Amino acid sequence: MSNFGIYIHIPFCKKKCKYCDFISFENCNEDVKEKYTECLIKEIENVTITEKQICNTIYFGGGTPSILKVDEIKKILNAINKRFNVAQNAEITIEINPGTVDIIKLQKYKEIGFNRISIGLQSTKNQLLELLGRIHTYEDFKEVYQNARNIGFTNINVDLMLGLPTQSMQDLEKSLKEIINLNPEHISLYSLILEEGTELERLVSTGKLKMISEDVERKMYWETKKILEKNGYDHYEISNFSKKGFESKHNLSCWNQEEYFGFGLSAHSYINKTRFSNTDNLKNYINNIENNNFDKNKIIHEKNQSFENQAKEYMMLGLRKIDGVSISDFEQKFNINPLFYFRFEISKLDKKGLIEVDLDNIKLTKKGLDFANLAFEEFL
Repeated sequence: MSNFGIYIHIPFCKKKCKYCDFISFENCNEDVKEKYTECLIKEIENVTITEKQICNTIYFGGGTPSILKVDEIKKILNAINKRFNVAQNAEITIEINPGTVDIIKLQKYKEIGFNRISIGLQSTKNQLLELLGRIHTYEDFKEVYQNARNIGFTNINVDLMLGLPTQSMQDLEKSLKEIINLNPEHISLYSLILEEGTELERLVSTGKLKMISEDVERKMYWETKKILEKNGYDHYEISNFSKKGFESKHNLSCWNQEEYFGFGLSAHSYINKTRFSNTDNLKNYINNIENNNFDKNKIIHEKNQSFENQAKEYMMLGLRKIDGVSISDFEQKFNINPLFYFRFEISKLDKKGLIEVDLDNIKLTKKGLDFANLAFEEFL
């Protein structure tokens, strides 16, 4: 019996954030959203799966999933429960933007089966929220957070960002202190990546905004780690911290190279050692599904993944975890010792001070966390 996850992509937003390069569209009319929902459901219903496979995590991401009507979200969840064998203790998450939910919507999310919510905040400083193009204030966030608690949500993630233009260490520390006082079970903290073609990238390239230095950004990262760990949050992955027992099952399943289905526009899947994604063209996605051309939406990235590529990918994904890659787990999965199989790569990384090995694990050093991409490149 094997476990798998499900990812649902909702590519709509009230307004696109200035730093975002995800596949999402702002101000779409309700007819488009309704038609997209119908196609998502049809795509879910078309999947072939065996009864022995158990779905243990469902994740609604975007875009902004909370921009859809609750009835549309409910229909998608019902389709999943009807088509798949969903575990009773499955983690079921929805990403929400504080500017798109109220207490009634939150109550309905809980009633239809969501047991985890992920709130996109990014900063507690309103000037930074405005700079990022967010549609909410910190006060909006606090109201949504408190409503979620009052309704009975006991597993809440809060997203924060560091390395923002004009952001100071004091700004970040203030945000961390305020969020820690709210006591969420999980905190995700991401460094800003200036993506080509975004509004924020254009502002920086024209000199209207200036990015902080890489040294300051790294100092922010390590200060964040110190503050959160001091307050009871376990740093279990490069960008994620949680209270004990509240690690994201959805993310861990991906980093442990477990299978998952992705449904919706541009959604990625990993099934039967094959990686593929859906088209990122909204019109084509809808037309193909309405005409029952499901395979026409699929873009195969790697079919029948080779042993070598599977092992390299397992290492690269596993090194994202602070505990690294379990030597015994690798041996059980691939029937070979990773210290021998990757002896050349490990030797190179060890000489650079990016990796360390103990009796149980292979993991990144502090320097390795700062230069993670260099470490990952050895396994690409």
